[in-house]
Amino acid sequence: MTEPLWQAQILTLYPEMFPGPLGHSLAGKALDQGLWRMDVMNIRDHAHDKHHTVDDTPAGGGPGMVMRADVLGEAIDVALADRPENMDGEDWPVVYLSPRGRALDQELARELAGKKGITLVCGRFEGIDERVLEARNIQEVSLGDFVLSGGELAAMALMDSVVRLIPGVIGQPETLNEESFEAGLLEYPHYTRPKVWEGREIPEVLQSGHHGRIRAWRQEQSERLTRERRPDLWKEYLHRSGKNDMDAAEDD
Repeated sequence: MTEPLWQAQILTLYPEMFPGPLGHSLAGKALDQGLWRMDVMNIRDHAHDKHHTVDDTPAGGGPGMVMRADVLGEAIDVALADRPENMDGEDWPVVYLSPRGRALDQELARELAGKKGITLVCGRFEGIDERVLEARNIQEVSLGDFVLSGGELAAMALMDSVVRLIPGVIGQPETLNEESFEAGLLEYPHYTRPKVWEGREIPEVLQSGHHGRIRAWRQEQSERLTRERRPDLWKEYLHRSGKNDMDAAEDD
């Protein structure tokens, strides 16, 4: 059997949540074809008391519970031992989904797609013992400035963003080059049949058949949408392209 191009290990208290949405559509088809692989591991299997306890009260007091270092540390060690030979943190990072981590963006998705695989730690409760993060050199990644009940949904979003970049998953790979964030801009608007819907017509330029005009229109629309909706991205785009707002306005 051919070795998958990318692999994911998921450490979770709720293994039944996987593959979830990743078992459907393009990601699910690629999973069935063996282009990527998912191994789901139950953290609770590494608890050694009869109740399979994985959490305890926070040191120093406070609300909620914290995932124990001894249980989670063992679970991570077993997962890493199960990786292909000669894998290290460069080829196979360990990632904890956390609101305080590096923001997941398209650049990070491309970085992770270039790895051999990834081990994803899905936290619960108030979080995990800080010593595990330090001792196992774990990277923290955030989906955004909000809090989820656990890391499972964030792990699915991260994996979906990576899997679609694996060669062979997207039927027309060139479409990846025109998506939002690939050029530092939001994607231009899309249209399809019918030509007129509820009195709204597809823009004339898209019906012209003139590829140069169409490319220019799409670039203008991407720049306009980014400028209006994501000033943070627009500022970065101007810096990278060596333009200023007046130059961009003249291009429009």
